Amino acid sequence: MPLHRVSAPGNDQVHAWTLVTSQALDTAWRIAKGSVMLAVSFLVAALCYFKRLHLYLGRRLKWWIGYLQRKFKRNLSVEAEVDLLSYCAREWKGETPRAKLMRKAYEELFWRRRIKCVRQVKRDNYDALRSVLFQIFSQGLSFPSWMKEKDIVKLPEKLLFSQGCNWIQQYSFGPEKYTGSNVFGKLRKCVELLKTQWTEFSGIKDYHKRGSMCNILFSNAILEYKLYEALKFIMLYQVTEVYEQMKTKKVIPSLFRLLFSRETSSDPLSFMMNHLNSVGDTCGLEQIDMFILGYSLEVKIKVFRLFKFNSRDFEVCYPEEPLREWPEISLLTENDRHYHIPVF
Repeated sequence: MPLHRVSAPGNDQVHAWTLVTSQALDTAWRIAKGSVMLAVSFLVAALCYFKRLHLYLGRRLKWWIGYLQRKFKRNLSVEAEVDLLSYCAREWKGETPRAKLMRKAYEELFWRRRIKCVRQVKRDNYDALRSVLFQIFSQGLSFPSWMKEKDIVKLPEKLLFSQGCNWIQQYSFGPEKYTGSNVFGKLRKCVELLKTQWTEFSGIKDYHKRGSMCNILFSNAILEYKLYEALKFIMLYQVTEVYEQMKTKKVIPSLFRLLFSRETSSDPLSFMMNHLNSVGDTCGLEQIDMFILGYSLEVKIKVFRLFKFNSRDFEVCYPEEPLREWPEISLLTENDRHYHIPVF
């Protein structure tokens, strides 16, 4: 009779507990594994999302930074100082005769004239006026002596009512061809702005503060153009004053005799119509205009004309013989059309 193995009750219980434990551990492992895989998947997805978000935000931030830089650079009409020779090397490459001449001229400025930097000025038909006015303000120069004796805000009306210059209604504000009866109000606002700004800058003793304020002012195109139109009018006023003196046989400066000897500027009206009205629109200042500007503002404008290097016209002054010890400001030009500011 065969014998059957009979399991002990204790063994069955151990086996049952082992099986249950194994199943529980297996289930727990599957759950844990699934949770870990889900967490890993979520983490990977989150990392991918944040990476894409980072790239997107980086691109947007880069675009905005570039936009603001371009906008700021476009509006800043007088740029920061740059090394003179570095600027020359960037602008005048190659071995053409003109490039070689310009490099020699810049080396002359750097080594012998002690000009170490240059401030680039926005290239438009106001840049001569901009270069001069920027230096007047940044140096904190005071009003010309004749401006201290007169209220320049009232000069537009003075020309009309005291001197009968009703032709001033044909004055053009740069690209704005005709303003008619409104010209006096516009001119008065321009001249008033010039007086206010000039007074403020001349009263600031701290050089760095004047520089910061110049950067703000010369980033505002609307205010800038009003100032330049005021300077144009100041030039016209001086031409008119000297013309009246000439009619009474008074001695006038030689530069005005030269001005009135031209058919296109034989009197203030023709000077305005044929020359001054175009400034800021289709052309900038001519050399004779630079003389008048220096005379009107009582500053000696020294200009380094780089294209005239190795000639007696390389360095010229407007006016050539100042009537008094006027303050001196400097400009440099490569073609007598556009001007930059040298920094000693």
